[in-house]
Amino acid sequence: MNKFFTSVVKSLSLAILLLLFLPVLAQQKNNSDRPNIVIIISDDHAFQAISAYGSQLMQTPNMDRLAKGGALLNRAYVTNSICDPSRAVLLTGKYSHKNGFKDNETSVFDHGQDLFVKRLQEVGYETAWIGKQHLGNKPQGFDYWEILPGQGSYFNPDFLKMDGTRAHYEGYVSDIISDLTEGWLNERDASKPFCLVVGHKATHRTWMPDTGDLDMFENVTFPLPHNFYDGYEGREAAKVQDMTIAKTMIMGYDLKMLTGVENEGTVNRMTPEQRKKYQEFYGPIEADLKQRNLQGRELVEWKYQRYMKDYLATAASLDRNVGRVLDYLDENDLTDNTVVIYLSDQGFYLGEHGWFDKRFMYEESFRTPMFVRYPGVIKPGTVSDDFIMNLDIAPTLLDVANVEIPDDVQGESFLPVLSKKSATGRDAMFYHYYENGEHSVSPHFGIRTKRYKLIRFYKRVESWELFDLTKDANEMENLYGKPGYEKITAKLKKELGKLIEQYEDTEAAQVMAQKID
Repeated sequence: MNKFFTSVVKSLSLAILLLLFLPVLAQQKNNSDRPNIVIIISDDHAFQAISAYGSQLMQTPNMDRLAKGGALLNRAYVTNSICDPSRAVLLTGKYSHKNGFKDNETSVFDHGQDLFVKRLQEVGYETAWIGKQHLGNKPQGFDYWEILPGQGSYFNPDFLKMDGTRAHYEGYVSDIISDLTEGWLNERDASKPFCLVVGHKATHRTWMPDTGDLDMFENVTFPLPHNFYDGYEGREAAKVQDMTIAKTMIMGYDLKMLTGVENEGTVNRMTPEQRKKYQEFYGPIEADLKQRNLQGRELVEWKYQRYMKDYLATAASLDRNVGRVLDYLDENDLTDNTVVIYLSDQGFYLGEHGWFDKRFMYEESFRTPMFVRYPGVIKPGTVSDDFIMNLDIAPTLLDVANVEIPDDVQGESFLPVLSKKSATGRDAMFYHYYENGEHSVSPHFGIRTKRYKLIRFYKRVESWELFDLTKDANEMENLYGKPGYEKITAKLKKELGKLIEQYEDTEAAQVMAQKID
């Protein structure tokens, strides 16, 4: 009897232990099937400055390397071309009117809402955000974070830490972000898959190159974009903007002509050695400018050349540090089981229409660079012409991790269109920009199809614009209201109305109901 009782007890004990450990074993098996995830998001990085996209302005070997190892997305776009709302869309998979963060001036991001990283945490991912987030100072959904306060600084930046303290680091911000990234990767829990977001400050205004890159493009003269002296005929919103190189770009703040701006914050953050290098480099340039006494178009074109040299030299450090992340994955045998996505928070103007900055639904700011590498799933060298949006990143990564995508997520997983020949993407995209302040860009929304783009501006300017992108890729001729375009205009308005209804954008619906000439 005792032997029988003992045997029963042992059997029950083993059964109980098995029941206790089955979920753990299942979780471990699921974790082994789930790839790591790295998202590298830069700031204001123009696809026109990436050699993988055919740019002749500079070489970007590390971004090209990422593109060749996976997919280059020719038609990647954003829902709202401005920094912080773009990051909110990335985290939520929802349009700005749904995630609550419409603009940089009035919005506050609700970190308590459903975020894709929280869903990943639930299935065993270790999550981290390092670098620029710019969505407030208390991120959620991350097991670790160390972020720049606000825009942060290019030189000797401070970082906010999870314990509420600030850390001060000496050096150049892109390098420091990579240092912190490698540090976290070295200390992470290797038994878990990870999702890491690397948020770069570069190439945000004021485009301050690292001291070793200052003269990188000094012997280059960049060709003016053919529409640099755009007169904005037929485009009322473009006429009232305040983002031109000619009038808006500031000699001291933007172009490093430092006389009289010694108190400019970023310069004051430099060490004496860093500041000396800046003064030794920019001082002779400023002296030459004063001696030449340029006026009119000569001065405007000088500003353009200076802007391009600084912007591209800043982009060079960004590319190098993308390479550092790729090298780390290679050196630590992580490449084959890691999804890597590179994108900017939106596009940027490099002199097109005479502009810098973003915001408009015109291609240079609406379109963003994006590369996706997923070994074993996405064939190296893939080039996609499907419409893909930053809205789609959250559901795609949930798809990658085999996590159910919530019903209220508005994006779509783009994994099928990059990995299956039979899959088809969307036929049209919806865009909505809300801010009505800085740079005087009128709020607007619109639809882009394969051939056409229809935009409705409101508040600051009340107008419609229509472009045939096959005949007018640079969006110079507004066809709205011109004879012969009545049918396509009516068709696009109907399709736009369907998208507004689909995405439940009540503000756009109200504006659509208003009749204007």
